[in-house]
Amino acid sequence: MANPNRESVSTRFSDNYDLKEELGKGAFSIVRRAVQKSTGYEFAAKIINTKKLSARDFQKLEREARICRKLQHPNIVRLHDSIQEEHFHYLVFDLVTGGELFEDIVAREFYSEADASHCIQQILESVHHCHHNGVVHRDLKPENLLLASKAKGAAVKLADFGLAIEVQGEQQAWFGFAGTPGYLSPEVLKKEPYGKPVDIWACGVILYILLVGYPPFWDEDQHRLYGQIKAGAYDYPSPEWDTVTPEAKSLINQMLTVNPSKRITASEALKHPWICHRERVASVMHRQETVDCLKKFNARRKLKGAILTTMLATRNFSGKSMVNKKSEGSQVKESTDSSTTLEDDDLDKDKKGVDRACTVISKEHDEDGLTKADSFGKARGDSNASLRRAEVIKVTEILIDAINNGDYETYSKLCDPNVTSFDPDALGNLIEGVEFHKFFIDNTPTHVKTNTTILNPRVHLLGDDVAIIAYVCVTQSVDAEGRRSTSQTQETRIWHKRYNKWTAVHFHRS
Repeated sequence: MANPNRESVSTRFSDNYDLKEELGKGAFSIVRRAVQKSTGYEFAAKIINTKKLSARDFQKLEREARICRKLQHPNIVRLHDSIQEEHFHYLVFDLVTGGELFEDIVAREFYSEADASHCIQQILESVHHCHHNGVVHRDLKPENLLLASKAKGAAVKLADFGLAIEVQGEQQAWFGFAGTPGYLSPEVLKKEPYGKPVDIWACGVILYILLVGYPPFWDEDQHRLYGQIKAGAYDYPSPEWDTVTPEAKSLINQMLTVNPSKRITASEALKHPWICHRERVASVMHRQETVDCLKKFNARRKLKGAILTTMLATRNFSGKSMVNKKSEGSQVKESTDSSTTLEDDDLDKDKKGVDRACTVISKEHDEDGLTKADSFGKARGDSNASLRRAEVIKVTEILIDAINNGDYETYSKLCDPNVTSFDPDALGNLIEGVEFHKFFIDNTPTHVKTNTTILNPRVHLLGDDVAIIAYVCVTQSVDAEGRRSTSQTQETRIWHKRYNKWTAVHFHRS
């Protein structure tokens, strides 16, 4: 296995690894499964296109690699290799196959306070290791808490150190505005000097969610949300908190202490009775209400996180309604119901966003108020954009025809296997996967003649490979007795171009 403490001896990634399927994608990077030729071991390779990075972005990439190299812990996704080539940088990490911790919890048959204690203990162990090595993660949230495998009892792994910083001892300084809205600490929001305690605050938010399935701070309005956080205004409402032990609430209180100097440390939290004596202290009662709430929490953050992160990471798509321009030049989303990460260094004049393979949102503006992506698009003309818009409209029409004709084979080829959807047929629930739609498509009445027309299609291009199309769908039908009917729906679909093929990843119909 490659030595994680030095650069690979080979100058070429392809000499050491075979690349397999795509696992994830960002604005400047892609994550693919990689097989090490010498051992057959599997890894996750983050491939960064360095041609597209600014000098500041490149410094951050080097910082991420440097930080990951020195963190060796069973509860942290490990960096095994770092290979720099002419136009690409390859970071080779553990291949973690268990998915997100929060998704695993809702799939369990049994989940108790003691289980939550074991989860937060592993998270605190990873944070303690970071802090012991002078590293502050700055972006602790459910999306970055993964499981090593699908096996029962698999280790929790902390991932994504793209926002992590290095500090000296207990140093407190202004390192810039960074994090995810619901998990930001009061000192960051107040733009005060900060350090390791910001990670403990985020752990407190995570623990609160682990116990009841919803966050301690919540408001649709971002300014009110930030006001709650700065005041430390959370509570333990009945009846869901009535069954939580006082010791669990005690640990949360010590983590969600507004004054960072009085906040519990990772080392102290690991010695808290609710953690180290959980067998005597933590309740073992099954918490079905928590699981039910957590399902809704997961669905909400997945949906809005996917849509908003894609939109904000690539382009300011909807202007005033989605993005609030701050005087410092950062861009902060209005909706707080997302997993989108914010970053505004405030350390120099270069405010360009760094790709984090799925979490970034600060962009550099030119003198006309256009983002660099917008300026580039105007410079090269609209011909390519018009072609892509036409492609999206065409593939949407093909997909709708497949639905009308009961052609599941064509439908499934056009959709991601894990396509998400909000659909009246799902009774208002967020549905994942194509199988739910198969029943309806397979049972399309053959004796009904159907014609569907797309009206007023609007295609919003988000970079070169993501598009959102919104339209009105008018469906005319004639049954076997010649009775005519017409129905109308409003639909929005999100398409992602992969390997030169448009694939549907989400749709919303009303």
